[in-house]
Amino acid sequence: MHSLYSRVNNLSAFLSTCTMALLAAIALSSLLFNADPKGDLSIASVKVHPAKSHRYPRKKMENGFVNFNITADLTPLFHWNTKQLFLYLEAEYQNTKGVNNSVVIWDRIIRRKEDAVINVAGRNKYAFKEISSSFKNAPTAGSHYSLKYNVMPYVGALTYGEAARTSEPVEFTIEAAPYEV
Repeated sequence: MHSLYSRVNNLSAFLSTCTMALLAAIALSSLLFNADPKGDLSIASVKVHPAKSHRYPRKKMENGFVNFNITADLTPLFHWNTKQLFLYLEAEYQNTKGVNNSVVIWDRIIRRKEDAVINVAGRNKYAFKEISSSFKNAPTAGSHYSLKYNVMPYVGALTYGEAARTSEPVEFTIEAAPYEV
């Protein structure tokens, strides 16, 4: 005969197997769900000011200030397995040494479907600095901007995507007046 311990063990193993199979089915079904949200991204201006670094007082650096307008409808990304969205604005540029850089300059976490219609006119939230030398001596005299998202599900893998992108590089406007960090 089977003991009580053996029966409880068999029952818990069966229930955990069923739970894992259900979670695997949920994860696979969310990978099949493809939404392609569209948005509009326009960069009003990119102003670059010389700055002084507190960490390296003798080193010259420049700070970029980006004014942007974002409109996007991200509601198609919300379904029964979406916990939240991480939305961010990324600047891609080439420095004076020819190295490609990607910098996140703004972000937002969206937790509800009701908040997924974005209409933001703002300025960069995070520092956009060039410490190698200057923005103006770069091989390409501008930067591309893209609005990207990361879908964080309850169960399954994270998915990434792009909602909007600037079509042409945006030129840096170099300001002569010093600006303190």
